[in-house]
Amino acid sequence: MDLNIRELSLDDLHWAEYALISAMTVQRESSRRAIRLCKDAGLLVIAGGPLFTVEHEHFPEVDHFVLNEAELTLPDFLRDQAQGRARRVYSSDAFADIEQTPIPRWDLLELKEYASMSVQYSRGCPFNCDFCNITALLGRKPRNKSASQMIAELDSLYANGWRGGIFFVDDNLIGNKRRLKTELLPALINWRKGKKGMPFGTEASINLADDEDLLAMMVEAGFDTVFIGIETPNEASLAECGKGQNIHRDLIRDVKRIQRFGIQVQGGFIVGFDNDEPAVFTRLVDFIQQSGITTAMVGLLQAPPGTKLYTRLKQAGRLREGISGDNVDGTTNILPAMTLESLREGYKDILKNIYSPEAYYQRVITFLREYNLPRTKNPLQIRRVSESLRALFRSIIHLGILGQERFHYWKLFFWTLLRRPKSLPLAVTLAIYGYHFRRVCELRVL
Repeated sequence: MDLNIRELSLDDLHWAEYALISAMTVQRESSRRAIRLCKDAGLLVIAGGPLFTVEHEHFPEVDHFVLNEAELTLPDFLRDQAQGRARRVYSSDAFADIEQTPIPRWDLLELKEYASMSVQYSRGCPFNCDFCNITALLGRKPRNKSASQMIAELDSLYANGWRGGIFFVDDNLIGNKRRLKTELLPALINWRKGKKGMPFGTEASINLADDEDLLAMMVEAGFDTVFIGIETPNEASLAECGKGQNIHRDLIRDVKRIQRFGIQVQGGFIVGFDNDEPAVFTRLVDFIQQSGITTAMVGLLQAPPGTKLYTRLKQAGRLREGISGDNVDGTTNILPAMTLESLREGYKDILKNIYSPEAYYQRVITFLREYNLPRTKNPLQIRRVSESLRALFRSIIHLGILGQERFHYWKLFFWTLLRRPKSLPLAVTLAIYGYHFRRVCELRVL
């Protein structure tokens, strides 16, 4: 059961003996509610995943913890549990051989409830940013599945009727560029022949922009979106957090190069570094607008347990209680160099600016000026025509007639129709995204 799409009730649990719960830090409170309900139902509770790997001592009500990578620790627990001698905590300092990882049971999911599916090709990242806990959890040496494994996973999804988007949730897809270019991408290019829809997205580092052959192969394989941790235009702050791969680069030029290949860049940004001065808030707004990054995820710097940043700030006595795990809720567990009030106000000003209708729609146009729709991509194949027409009709009603942004909506609509007609479905999609981005900001932060 995925508690992102439905509630858990006692009726769901009466048949069960055990409940296995996996979660990330942002799902801490949801996990507590689920654990309480499972205990009320008399179930044995086994917990694992990133949240519990880092914080298992804060969950005394859990019966057993299966921590780190389940390929290594779950078999030991299952063996001991079958023999009636299971320990409370199972952990491992080793890293799993993910070429032995089984294909996910997609048939257990309610596929119709999802906008996209997730697959994973690699774990680990060669970089070591001090605010990121990926290397602590998964290491700096990327480990990859085989191309045949990935094709088997995609075949399984396809056989279960999935035709929507697929996100490669790798920490950095290009961590091992050699294997990516010689093994996975050729296999994906071949697999995609004759198939409609199923666009790919992923996460990668900014040095993706340096390899045009790689960009061309990714586009041919079906990748149309990449999330990149840009963080800040302030090089002193990049040096502070160990993000050397972003230093001494023209980041806006790099973003536009990726866009011109036909890949939309979604960007992660952070404010609250010690080297951030009051002008950083305006600088970041200007950067986001000039880059044409429509989906800009901006958050306050947080220090997750297990990171170098957490250790450094704990020693300095600069940690506050608790960490939400939500990168964009406007909270932080750090006592910043600037006042906390100034940081929060500057953060709110960024969101008010970049997701105001005028700024957002102008940014979409800036993006579309650079973006080249791949020749192999038919925009009407992304969704069924009936779904596309329904989305267009709803956007016209809610955004073009009733919405506060109606002037900007129609400006974008006709600009795209005249200048980039093949990108009109994408323009309408981004307009819909913008509405929801504003709503999230208004409800949760502003």
